[in-house]
Amino acid sequence: MEEALPAPAPAPAPAPAPAGSETASNQTIYINNLNEKIKLDELKKSLHAVFSQFGKILEVLAFKTLKHKGQAWVVFEEVSSASNALRQMQGFPFYDKPMRIQYAKSKSDLIAKADGTFVPREKRKKHDDRGRKKKDQHDANQAAAGLNSAYAGAYGAAPPLSQIPYMGARAAPEGPAPPNNILFIQNLPHQTTSMMLQMLFSQCPGFKEVRMVEAKPGIAFIEYENEMQSTVAMQGLQGFKISEDHPMLVTYAKK
Repeated sequence: MEEALPAPAPAPAPAPAPAGSETASNQTIYINNLNEKIKLDELKKSLHAVFSQFGKILEVLAFKTLKHKGQAWVVFEEVSSASNALRQMQGFPFYDKPMRIQYAKSKSDLIAKADGTFVPREKRKKHDDRGRKKKDQHDANQAAAGLNSAYAGAYGAAPPLSQIPYMGARAAPEGPAPPNNILFIQNLPHQTTSMMLQMLFSQCPGFKEVRMVEAKPGIAFIEYENEMQSTVAMQGLQGFKISEDHPMLVTYAKK
């Protein structure tokens, strides 16, 4: 019988597969060996950013309870997305610890509801979900505001409009910047954090740093050691969606 989660958990988590067992492929992957020092909201946002390259994510589950520290579940819409994520991200260094990934032993509630096998466990779940959504939105807004403030001090004011491609309506049209080692990223959702971008772009060799700009939320600069490495990153992450409505626009930065 499946063990009920402690009261603080916002939603029941799918069970992890026992060590050494063969678990059937499904839409939910179970991840452990995660860095326990990372705040819960940041962990969930970063997992969503890293795994959304494999397909649409329905839910990311992680809990504050001691029993579930260092663990998370990512629920994909398609089994093929979960399979690709498991295969390609196994051992990926996430916050300086290699991820261990396997299929979850049981379905998430979202999937169970979709296929008609869901059995309600708590009548207050709807109330909890509404509160959680409001809290997530508030936390995202707070994170965006804090990040903008922090990066203003670290990296100075926003670049001039001439630095930003195609933004000046009255200016004469300019061609794209020549290839160089710094990428200019546009169309980011405002809740994007530097850690999300670092997780994505550090997968490409030569990554050096992320720079975000207070006065221009939704943009960032990513620096590599040389232009060949930045070009590989641009080609690999062009159009990548951190959220469903925000495909990245990646160009070379103007110097």
